[in-house]
Amino acid sequence: MGNFVLQRLFDRGPFSRPISLPQRRDRLHVMPTSTGYEIATGRPYDWDGRARGSMPFSVLQHCLAGEGQLSYERHHYRIGPGETMLVVIPHQHRYWVPDGGYWEFFWIAMTGQEALRLHNAIIAAVGPVFSLKPETIERLAQCTLDLGDSSLEAPGMASACAYAATMALYDDLLGPHEAARHDANHRLTERVVEHIRQNLESDLDVQGLADLAGLSRAHFTRVFAASEGTSPAEFVLLERMRRAARLLTSGTLSVKVIANRCGFEDPNYFAKVFRRTYGISPSQFRSTGMYSAPRGTRIVVPR
Repeated sequence: MGNFVLQRLFDRGPFSRPISLPQRRDRLHVMPTSTGYEIATGRPYDWDGRARGSMPFSVLQHCLAGEGQLSYERHHYRIGPGETMLVVIPHQHRYWVPDGGYWEFFWIAMTGQEALRLHNAIIAAVGPVFSLKPETIERLAQCTLDLGDSSLEAPGMASACAYAATMALYDDLLGPHEAARHDANHRLTERVVEHIRQNLESDLDVQGLADLAGLSRAHFTRVFAASEGTSPAEFVLLERMRRAARLLTSGTLSVKVIANRCGFEDPNYFAKVFRRTYGISPSQFRSTGMYSAPRGTRIVVPR
């Protein structure tokens, strides 16, 4: 393939395309939200991962020239030509272009449960900045061009393209050389996952789960995130929300009882977390069996 696709990207020149396509009730689990090719300079380009709203999404960004800066938790990265950045939002990070500098890159932003699960797993395994094989970069550039085509109006095709980009990353970074380690980590966390699902009404603090796995809290958190694609605390919350959704639509239990069976002592706090996850209150969810959101808004709904 050579550099043919990258040359096509250069020839097209900078562009940015927000992607908001109609979807059915059975939402797709990998969906692009924007893509583009950009040359950013100076202070105007500065993104804070904690100040971009509560909707979860990820940004995959490959540096073609110049240099970007990334502050990620307690680490600092300089992202140069040939390096790729992957971050999930919301999260404690910031990336920017220093004064007097420039950063030339292409990117794909995605949302959806499966996209976020896999992207979190990649970050847990290799970190937020990494180098890819030339053929992987070309495939990502091709996905950027395909998603940037204004004639693309089919949600399934858009989802397939974003999924192809994610799978290219997966094969490059978590391929056969990582399979044995991943399987060992998965076996280690299987018992913890089953314990969580059987005890959602109980206190499930991270230290207790780490003790169950026989690991330190820090090491357990890393292993769990690499195996399951999310942190232990977030996994517990999502499992509780899944149980809540099932109970709301399959019976007549009161919201207070459901909150208690999902590990929430305060029904008001349960309702707040439920609304943040599904976009509507527990009572509305029960009456409609689905969520609604403002036009153009994307909400990740656990299934």
